[in-house]
Amino acid sequence: MISNKAQQNKAQQHSAEKYTKVAILLHWLIALLIFINISLAWTVDLLPDAYVRLNIDTHKSIGITVLGLVLLRILWRLGHPPPPLPSSISPLEKRAAHWGHISLYMLMITLPISGWMHDSAWKDAPTHPMQLFYLIPWPRIGLIEHIQPVFKETLHTYFGSLHEWLGIALYVFFILHILGTLKHRYVDQHSILYRILP
Repeated sequence: MISNKAQQNKAQQHSAEKYTKVAILLHWLIALLIFINISLAWTVDLLPDAYVRLNIDTHKSIGITVLGLVLLRILWRLGHPPPPLPSSISPLEKRAAHWGHISLYMLMITLPISGWMHDSAWKDAPTHPMQLFYLIPWPRIGLIEHIQPVFKETLHTYFGSLHEWLGIALYVFFILHILGTLKHRYVDQHSILYRILP
């Protein structure tokens, strides 16, 4: 026998308004790239020296790509608002979800920018041009790249620390986002996850 709650949940899944296909594609592509970049960051110290530069350059390329995709995702969202949350979700949870998404977007923008700033303050940046995936020339931030060397190392250290702390914050909100989704799916038995599935 299927419980009434399970039947209602199944009916909600079939009737729930989904995100647009573009939004779904961007959501999962960004999530995948972030997961890859986290893996690269966690494994760089374990690699032989010959592979460290490849790891770092790939990490940079993915970070810039994520920045572009997130900005595109925001522009798309402005013209295509997300489907409303189920009425059964409490106002408090709706506010938490709203601010959680805002925090994630802010981190997904500021984290790659801080990495870009960190790389631009690298003392060897002028002699090591940056390329996205070794194919597309990518500029560094000129105001930072051409600053006096006496200040450059300090900025490089500062932006590096900022990048690390923003990364930790992203891990926290990323985990909270996943836990919240799992709670709605398996505890509350809402159809929220269905809205973003391909």
